[in-house]
Amino acid sequence: MTQTYKSRGLYIDGEWIPTDKHDAIINPATLEMIGEAPVGGRAHVEDALAAARHAFDKGPWPRMLQAERQAVLSAFLDEIERRAQEIINLIVAEAGSTISLAEYHQYGTPVRHARHSVAISSRPAVEPLFVDSFPNGTGGRTLGAGALSREPVGVVSAITPYNFPFFLNLGKIIPAMAVGCTVILKPSPYTPFEALIFGEIAEAVGLPNGVLNVVTGGMDVGEALTTDPRVDLVTFTGSDTVGAAIQAQSAPTLKRLLLELGGKSALIVRSDADLDKATSNGLAGFITHCGQGCGLLTRHLVHNSIRKDYVDMITRKIDAIKVGNPADRSVGMGPLIREAARARSEKYTDIALQEGATLVTGGGRPSEAGAGFFYKPTLFDNVKNSFRVAQEEIFGPIAVVIGFEDDEEAVALANDSEFGLAGAIFSRDVGGAYEMALRIRTGAVALNGGAGRMSSQAPFGGIKRSGYGREYGMEGLNEFTYMKNIHFHAE
Repeated sequence: MTQTYKSRGLYIDGEWIPTDKHDAIINPATLEMIGEAPVGGRAHVEDALAAARHAFDKGPWPRMLQAERQAVLSAFLDEIERRAQEIINLIVAEAGSTISLAEYHQYGTPVRHARHSVAISSRPAVEPLFVDSFPNGTGGRTLGAGALSREPVGVVSAITPYNFPFFLNLGKIIPAMAVGCTVILKPSPYTPFEALIFGEIAEAVGLPNGVLNVVTGGMDVGEALTTDPRVDLVTFTGSDTVGAAIQAQSAPTLKRLLLELGGKSALIVRSDADLDKATSNGLAGFITHCGQGCGLLTRHLVHNSIRKDYVDMITRKIDAIKVGNPADRSVGMGPLIREAARARSEKYTDIALQEGATLVTGGGRPSEAGAGFFYKPTLFDNVKNSFRVAQEEIFGPIAVVIGFEDDEEAVALANDSEFGLAGAIFSRDVGGAYEMALRIRTGAVALNGGAGRMSSQAPFGGIKRSGYGREYGMEGLNEFTYMKNIHFHAE
């Protein structure tokens, strides 16, 4: 029996606000309705902006001692962990995540990151600058000094996508609130319940009114949150196309922007790589969450001397993946979020074939998977880096194999992209792989599988059309502050 989810409305200024319009939210694996979610409009945005602005300008939150804010946010995270299983079930039903991905990455990783953000927010908000002496023009010398003050940037609008909604919602609101900002969270219309639950958490722990507001809705709501002068910073995760639109919308008010956008990340497999590990990593690089991840590895650059062996081995692993309802623990890949996403994968499969790529496996809908938005894991070989399937973000379970002859060509191919978010290298020559990593223009590179999990200390973000700014770690915390230089001299 399908579990249903309910909401009391939008969460604005510490109150639940009912709406006239509701959307049916479906499970992308079964197409069953899991609940009706409230849909906000511009009037709700206006109320949320007024609440967030008042909470920042007049409320207690930015003026609390840091230890007081940490105590409230620790209680906030305690309440989340108390409801962990409920949240994991929601992630599976609403976002279509497999259970293991929901437990470990969609839920576990952001909670760990959030705990770290709260802990490091105790770093000094005011730091002394160097003392200096200089001639004062009267024969003596003046002693000068100063202080660098980090202060909350103000009202933050956080706009999040459907692929890792709980992860990204928590990853934006906690650092912003930890430094004293107030927030308006706007989720994807496909995954509203994973945002509205934060209103319940805020209410349960007594977060001051207006500090966190949750408003659902469509493009009109998003545009209001990127254009209104009362918003000081927009943090957005999504496609590069929408990111460019947000940059244009925010330009007249010169807002601060934190943009984590698309990717077409390269996995480089050198001739001396451990093929078993490389192919396992390569497989995860495009079937994780049905390929719906901006940092996934969808361009596989493989040395020509081992390319056939690589393709043969990864194909066997692909064909062993069970596609179906992710509520079944034996399922290795679930559905795409909606029919439009599946149609996009089908379109790019056709494009790749028209361009001359060789379809190795996949390329269609699995007949045995059920009624959901399923698509087979799809691999192409004999791909040129100039092909659209190698250059454009698909956001589906499609990967391409591109051969190379030497390290110079591999680095050139990896950098021949409009994106620059992630990357990976497999080689038994770890020092050589490290030297290659330094030359790749991207926000992160994993060597031989990386550290095993996302470090809470490591900043994450991209360059080029993958956006700018960083999330997580101290750099991510500081994105929500501005620096003030206070200088003075001793008479």
